Amino acid sequence: MSIRRLPEHLVNRIAAGEVVERPASALKELVENAIDAGASRIAVSLAEGGLTRVEVVDDGCGMTPADMALALERHATSKLPDEAIEAVATLGFRGEALPSIASVARLTMESRVRGADGWRRVVDNGALLVEGPAALPPGTRIVVEDLFARVPARRKFLRSARAEYAACLDAVRRLAMARPDIGFLVEHDGRRVLSAAAAEDRPARVAALTDRALVENAVAVDLEREGATLGGVASIPTFNRGVADHQYLFVNGRPVKDRLLIGAIRGAYAEMLPRDRHAVVALFLDLPASEVDVNVHPAKTEVRFREPAMIRGMVISGLRRALDEAGHRSARPAASVMQEMWQPEPAAAPWTEAAPLSLWQQPAVPASLFDRVADTRTHFSAPPPIARAEIAAVPPPAAVDFPMGVARGQVAKTYIVAEAQDGLVLVDQHAAHERLVLERMRAALATGRIAAQALLIPEVVELDEPACDRLEARAAELADYGLDVERFGPRAMLVRATPALLGTANVTGLVTDLADELAAYDEALSLRERLDHVAATMACHGSVRAGRILSVAEMNALLREMEVTPHSGQCNHGRPTWVKLAHQDIEKLFGRK
Repeated sequence: MSIRRLPEHLVNRIAAGEVVERPASALKELVENAIDAGASRIAVSLAEGGLTRVEVVDDGCGMTPADMALALERHATSKLPDEAIEAVATLGFRGEALPSIASVARLTMESRVRGADGWRRVVDNGALLVEGPAALPPGTRIVVEDLFARVPARRKFLRSARAEYAACLDAVRRLAMARPDIGFLVEHDGRRVLSAAAAEDRPARVAALTDRALVENAVAVDLEREGATLGGVASIPTFNRGVADHQYLFVNGRPVKDRLLIGAIRGAYAEMLPRDRHAVVALFLDLPASEVDVNVHPAKTEVRFREPAMIRGMVISGLRRALDEAGHRSARPAASVMQEMWQPEPAAAPWTEAAPLSLWQQPAVPASLFDRVADTRTHFSAPPPIARAEIAAVPPPAAVDFPMGVARGQVAKTYIVAEAQDGLVLVDQHAAHERLVLERMRAALATGRIAAQALLIPEVVELDEPACDRLEARAAELADYGLDVERFGPRAMLVRATPALLGTANVTGLVTDLADELAAYDEALSLRERLDHVAATMACHGSVRAGRILSVAEMNALLREMEVTPHSGQCNHGRPTWVKLAHQDIEKLFGRK
């Protein structure tokens, strides 16, 4: 069998299989070309999700007739003035997009340079049909019609018009985030679906293209390290989504889908998000061109970093620092959602009782937040059961003095009711204290080892042999957290001390959960991330449980500590620790507004 050179049209079709996978791929390449041409406004028009027609119009520098002919040849580009491909500063540079698209669709290209006449070329599946003068304003207009119409093997793998439209919109949205200085307009089947004005700042552009509520539920990311700069916005942990479709990553202005960066985001939000929830982020990483390779894949959505460990650490540090500054912030449901949570109940017949209610207490003020205190529970002498409460021994402070308000009582032995200046605050005491204990452990570990409390009688915990092996291998790391364990036979561990921060903990439950956590994460995560999981598991076992009655002093101490503790707006599993019902929402419930 002899070797032969493939014909040009077949070479272009093979290349199209790498560059043009679907209408969104073609649209991405065309919009990137418009950005590289210096456009200040880009208009996109789609028909049937791009399956029938994709049109991109820009007001960039335009092309001469000779440049238009050359642009349709393979590996012809204006974006590499020399051979330094490692120093490329434009979105496109390979010179493959236009000839690849023209080989599998009908492509109409019209362009005009300022001060000259316009020109038009029409190429149908690799064959030039017509060219000649064209009337249009300065810039370029490209229309792609009937993509893969003559390549049925590729056409049948395209998805529905709705799915292809969603992919096209996502491609434009990512490019629009990267360039807030450019105006974008997208129409689909004659209906305007996206409009982003130029000169918007980056956070406003990201919020406009994702979720308007992100403005109130996000933090700014800003970090510089070793010549690299990380910026963008990241949602607070309680503002999340069920899928990771709102995570946008950019390297030197180029939208990418990089596993390293996605893993770094997951690591930064560890112990702050449920495992099935995902943060909303838009991160912009700028670094010298010599530190990143963008010539990894023809679609240019993958990159390779020279120092991947440094980049991962930078993303985690930048996100953690920004989230630390969020403090006790927590995402609030919309007012309409809050209204739906409160359903008016039919008025019940008033309860009457001949004997009056008697209320008494045993006042006691603890020296610290969760010291053992005298039983300050108050009791009602007659049924029906009424929520227990404590009367403050001294007048409570004004609510205006504290963001989280002052405690007014406890509901269902689980939720603290506090009055703030602008509304009513409900706090989940177990979730809140769980976060506080975790942050105390992290702070203590940063300054050394966590203090251990020796058990009067060491406790033996029976486990299966693999679980014992995992705990034995990490015994030195667990000791840093104040947990002293050692092997006690093939299928048991001996616990000699527990972290003092946890107080009286369920030793068996703690050790069992730690063994399960190590089984799930030991191989997949770094040492630091594994230790964070260990700390979170310990904190869960050492926090105040739902069902414990707290004194007013304990409740207020919890609120004050939440105000100064990072990430106290969500527990270690990502659930919110507090919610607020604003005054106007309360007034609506009672029909006052």
